[in-house]
Amino acid sequence: MSDVQRPADARPHSGSRHLPPYRGILAVDAKDFTGHPAVQHEYISRSVPQLLERAFDRCGLSEIWESRRFPASTGDGYVFGYDPAWLPFVVHPWLPALQDVLAEFALHAAGAVRIRLRVSLHVGPLPDSGGEFAGNGTPRNDTHRLLDSRPVKGMLAASDENVTYVAAILSDRCYQDAVASGYTGRHPEHFIEVPATVEGKQFDQRAYLYVPTPSGSLFDRRILGERVMRDHGAPNAGAGDVAPPHPRRQGTTTHRTTVSNSAERGNLNTGTVHGGQSVTNNDASHGGHVGDIAGDQVGGVAGDYVRGDRISGFAGDYVRGDRHGGNRAETVRGDQGDTHRGGPGEADR
Repeated sequence: MSDVQRPADARPHSGSRHLPPYRGILAVDAKDFTGHPAVQHEYISRSVPQLLERAFDRCGLSEIWESRRFPASTGDGYVFGYDPAWLPFVVHPWLPALQDVLAEFALHAAGAVRIRLRVSLHVGPLPDSGGEFAGNGTPRNDTHRLLDSRPVKGMLAASDENVTYVAAILSDRCYQDAVASGYTGRHPEHFIEVPATVEGKQFDQRAYLYVPTPSGSLFDRRILGERVMRDHGAPNAGAGDVAPPHPRRQGTTTHRTTVSNSAERGNLNTGTVHGGQSVTNNDASHGGHVGDIAGDQVGGVAGDYVRGDRISGFAGDYVRGDRHGGNRAETVRGDQGDTHRGGPGEADR
């Protein structure tokens, strides 16, 4: 038995070395593969890469398929690496093209075999020597974890099998590099942020769902998780869920106060008035007219005190003169307490 020789540079942190080349990683899995009769497994395994190739060819991206790195069949799916410069094009238009190809395949298969795919996209440094073990590393492991995560599995399961054939999940790095940066042909609003977790695995990462042809309810707490449901305020959430209130800008407080002042048939002053004021009251029902009131109003409590109370039995107003510091200052034309009635110009004592 020959001894296994461990390379001198295989130990982590033993020295600095070059990073492996960055590669885009694409992995797919067929939904319910084991649910098909065993006699169909080989046919499905062989059909999956053929359908992927057809989708690349349809949208003019055959170069990605022809130059793929470390390709491998996984039985119920397929995985390979590619130049990450193509990543925006894999997101769009390739994913929508794959949806169309699978829909046509289902139509021509007349229900005998229906292939619906989960797709995982990631990017990272991977050894790419071209040998049998090329392409192994953490980014590839994470790609398969994303493919098996609850959100993308749940999304495809919850959608209509006659409408939705592709559900894709993008790693956060993939989303930030290709989508958020604006390099791909899909707006960020086409994507839903989700917590990607895998049952029985120590894996929990932020990721983004993209469904080229959605159906059913996208807002399902079993798929998106509680936090995402709260963030989106989904209207289709389960019973008892309440959408969050409209967000308020931090540091902004709005108080609205309404003040209404009125003085029927009189002057209303909110400050100090220097000089004369006049009040003319016309009452159409009585035809009464009260002459001018001339005097200075001093602001504050000690200012003019004018009462416009109507005295029963008289058609005019009863006006009392200025009050300043408790002393009256006669400022009414005519004697204090005169009562005026009748039409304009008339004054009976």
